[in-house]
Amino acid sequence: MADNKVVKEEENTTEKPANPDEEGQVTKQDAHNEEDYDPYYPPIVELPEVHVYTNEEMEEVMIKLRAKLYRYDSSCVPPEWKERGTGEVKLLRNLDKPVVRLVMRRDKTLKVCANHFIRPWMKLSPNCGSDRAWVWSVNVDYADEEPKPELLAIKFANAADATKWFEMFEKAKEVVKDDDEGDSGGSSEDEEEKEAEEVKKKDAAAEEKAENLAEGLQSMKV
Repeated sequence: MADNKVVKEEENTTEKPANPDEEGQVTKQDAHNEEDYDPYYPPIVELPEVHVYTNEEMEEVMIKLRAKLYRYDSSCVPPEWKERGTGEVKLLRNLDKPVVRLVMRRDKTLKVCANHFIRPWMKLSPNCGSDRAWVWSVNVDYADEEPKPELLAIKFANAADATKWFEMFEKAKEVVKDDDEGDSGGSSEDEEEKEAEEVKKKDAAAEEKAENLAEGLQSMKV
């Protein structure tokens, strides 16, 4: 009798299982409430909106393409091409006067890796016969803290982009050339030619060395 009494008490204390349908409805309802719940916490400090200037506000984009940029480092032994960054390279034309500059920023960080003005004497040369890479020299590049001359190379993803860049680069040179011819208050043509000759002589030795190392650039991918 005592055993039967214990069994009955255990049966009475056992909880009945919940209705599966009701349990499923409750779970779905809770999940739905959690998705709709959007807490709002008012900010402790109100910060004003800050506009970041890029110094490109007074310029229009002539062309913008994705590419990989290299600089020729003659300080190494032996000299070699070094990658400056991958990102979007642009030709920007000033809205107030016929001035064009080249600007390139690295991906993610947006750090400037090329920043110089286009001059009429600049020439894009193919890199070892490649149909998607160009080499050119710069009298003054402002990408680093200290302006300095550079021998640069740029490589595009395909030949079509390289052709577009070449055509727009030549157009930019015409824009700057027209400005130089029409500006009597600026430097004379003789001074401009002397400047170009000095730059060409200065870069001639570097370009000759660069040709020996340019083959490695052709195998690099953008």
